[in-house]
Formats: sequence, structure tokens, C-alpha cells
Amino acid sequence: MEDLYQFDEEYRDSIATVDAKGKRIWVYPKKPGGRFHNLRIFVSIALLAILFGLPFIKVDGDPFMLIDVFERRFIILGIHLWPQDFHIVALSMISLVIFVVLFTVVFGRVWCGWACPQTIFMEMVFRKIEYWIEGDAAKQRKLDKAPWTGEKIFKKGSKHLIFILISLIISHTFLSYIIGIEKLQEIVSKPPAENLVGFIALMVFTGIFYMVFSVLREQICIAVCPYGRLQGVFLGNNSIAIIYDWLRGEPRGRLKKGKVQDGKGDCIDCKICVHACPTGIDIRNGTQLECVNCTACIDACDQVMDKIGKPRGLIKYASYNIIKEGKKRIFTTRVIGYTVVLTLLVSVVAFMLFTRTEVEATILKVPGQLYQEQADERISNLYNIQFINKTNHIIPLELKVKDFADATIKRVGEESIVLEAGNRLDAVFFIELARKDIKQMKTGIEIELIADGKVIDEIKTNFVGPVSGNKR
Repeated sequence: MEDLYQFDEEYRDSIATVDAKGKRIWVYPKKPGGRFHNLRIFVSIALLAILFGLPFIKVDGDPFMLIDVFERRFIILGIHLWPQDFHIVALSMISLVIFVVLFTVVFGRVWCGWACPQTIFMEMVFRKIEYWIEGDAAKQRKLDKAPWTGEKIFKKGSKHLIFILISLIISHTFLSYIIGIEKLQEIVSKPPAENLVGFIALMVFTGIFYMVFSVLREQICIAVCPYGRLQGVFLGNNSIAIIYDWLRGEPRGRLKKGKVQDGKGDCIDCKICVHACPTGIDIRNGTQLECVNCTACIDACDQVMDKIGKPRGLIKYASYNIIKEGKKRIFTTRVIGYTVVLTLLVSVVAFMLFTRTEVEATILKVPGQLYQEQADERISNLYNIQFINKTNHIIPLELKVKDFADATIKRVGEESIVLEAGNRLDAVFFIELARKDIKQMKTGIEIELIADGKVIDEIKTNFVGPVSGNKR
């Protein structure tokens, strides 16, 4: 990609938000506007509605989404997952990582610009408030340099007060995904002293979000988020990204008397793409890890092209090979390989989810117990059995020993087995077999779990007893 950077190599030695002394350069991006920005507004509104609305959506009385790490209870898209389903969660996370890799290889950092919560909140919420209160980039810069007057105190104070309130709303929302909307409402409705841990958690989350969106800002994308660093590994010459068409734009030439100089490219070096960038980079230097694909430079450049009578698209969504060779090739060997792996993983996860039983049972013989001889020539073993109800409804359960007509199962202490929704039940059972059915010291048996007259699962164990015909 040498010819892409032939005109400027110095940008590689530093980042746009740090000066030569290592001091941070505050970014004042030009107020965005244009077709891509308008489309991003609609996408952001839809995603924010989903984010703030999901905690209130219920499926049979349970949350549609819940990540309760404290109670080890997870509900993903209405599907209950328990620690025993860790293999499904692990494979799902691996599938998600492969999907991110595949998506990045093909479409670059589209996620960052269009769907990442950091970008949406920063550009579509907090910066919008900043533009509304303080004005465009030039007015913000002037206000920051101005002495502290009543007007400045009012503007800065009102802006940061709104930032804190929005951060408080965001922290409440994210906490509702962890503990559920009901517990959150309980924390909010009571004095802080009655639920000090929950109150502290809310304040910590609020402080973090406020710092992220009022102080750290673009530094999250540049220095904190690992995804930006990884894109250098994922992106290739065929990856779609926001790219400056250097073949059309170079050599750059300033406007003279409202006309582009003869022999020059379409880029008039107005630097409006730089002024519009929320991370402060010059997209004309090529694809950079700081670029979050927010399309602000595309909209800004298109407006300039309209004014000077040139076609739009000097900066656009394209790949290196599309610009250089005019070739659009998406399905490369690497893309096909990732696609095959992703398809296999998703298929495995889907199979596990669809074949997963509603009740998971674990059976173990009580330690120190061999077998007991009962009346009527019967032998019994004592077992600990643990049941986990993976559904959101009560399940009355029956147990039956398969292929042994004379076998009986008796629960110690109670008769019935009722599994509460989403709960675990530990119980002790006697399993009895007729002596005539025992042919060896260890007899393999299968226990059927029956709910509503249907066998929902089978668990295997060993039954210990005397060899038939012998007495202990």
C-alpha cells in the first residue's frame, strides 16, 4: 500500500490527540450533517430504543435479557442459561468473536461507527447536547479559552449537569440488565441506607459513564478499546472501509478565484474532513486505527464537492483494491475460511440449544452406603439427586427406572417432586430392585424423568447389589 501513503508519512509517528510534549489535544469536531449522518441518527434512535426498552420486556413473567452474575442466572433472548450450560455460553462467545472477525475482514469498523454504544452515546447524545448549549466547534473553542463569566458558568454548569443526569439514566439501565428491573426499582424506591451496596454500585456506574463521555471521549476508541488495535490484523486490501480516493484527489490544489487549478486533483486541501473527524485524524493519510468509520468526513467532503461542482465520493466506503485496481472482491480465501468456521460453530450452538432438556439432573450414590436388603427379596440403594429447572415455569416431575418393571423410587421425607421455576432442588431417594433382577455387583440402570406424561430426559447410574442367588 505504498502509493496510498506516498505523500505523507509523518502521521505514523504520533496520534492526532497528543502534541509533541505528550499533552492531550482536545478535539473540537465540526458539527456533522449530511445523508450518512441523518441515516445514523435513525439507526441510533432505533438502537437506543432497544437498549432502554429491553429491560421492560417480559417473556412469561421473566426478563427478555438478564445477565445476573451474582445469582449465576442468565436469560438471553428469553432463553434461560445456567452454570451447567457454560459450554453453550462459551461456544456462543467464540462464535461472536469469529463473527466480529469476519465482519471486520469484510466491512471494516462499521460496528464502531454505526452500532457501538460508545459512539452512539458520544456522537448522538452527548455531543448533540454540547452543540445545543455551546455551539459549533469554533464557539466551543472560544468558550473554553474565555475567562469565567456568568454566561460561561451557566453553559458549562448546565451541560455537565445534563451529562450527569444522562449518565445516571445509563447506569440505571445497565444495572437493570444485571439485577433485573424489579430489583432496580426496589433500590430506587427505598432510601440509600436500606440498600447501600446497590446505591454505591449505581453511583460508581454513573461516575464511570460521566468520565467516559465528558473527559475520556475519543480516547476510549483510540487507547482503551482493544477492537481498534485488532483491526490492523483483520483488515486487508479487500476490506471495506472509509477511504480517500487518492487517485482522483491527488495532487491536491487550492481553489483560485473559485476554480480548481489545472493539473490538480479534486481535493482542494480545505481540511474540512479533518475538522469534522471526532478523533482528529486526516483520513487522506489512509486507513488508521483511530478511524471509527463514523462517516463524518464523507458528509463533509460531499458538501464541498457539491459546492465546487465535482462528483461526490472523494471520500467513500471502498476497499484499497477498489480504489487502486477497480476490483471488488469480498469472498477471499480468508473470508471463506472464517465463514465455514462460523457456520459450524453456529450450527453446533443451535443444535445444543434445541436439544437441551428442560430439566438437568445429576445423580450420585450417597457416600459410605453400599446396599440395603429389604423385605420381599428386594435390594435398595440410596442416592443424592440434584434437579435444575431451566424453564420459567413449575414442573411436577416423576421418576421411573427404565426396563425394570418391579423397580421403585421413593423420595426421603416427601412424596412428590415439584421443581420451582428456574430453581434447583436437592433430594435423597431410595431405588429398590428385586433381587432376581440383579445379576452382578454393579447393574447399570437408566432413570426416566417424566413431566406431563412425557419422558424429558434419562440419566444413567449404577445399582450396587449382591449377585442373584447369593445372600450377604
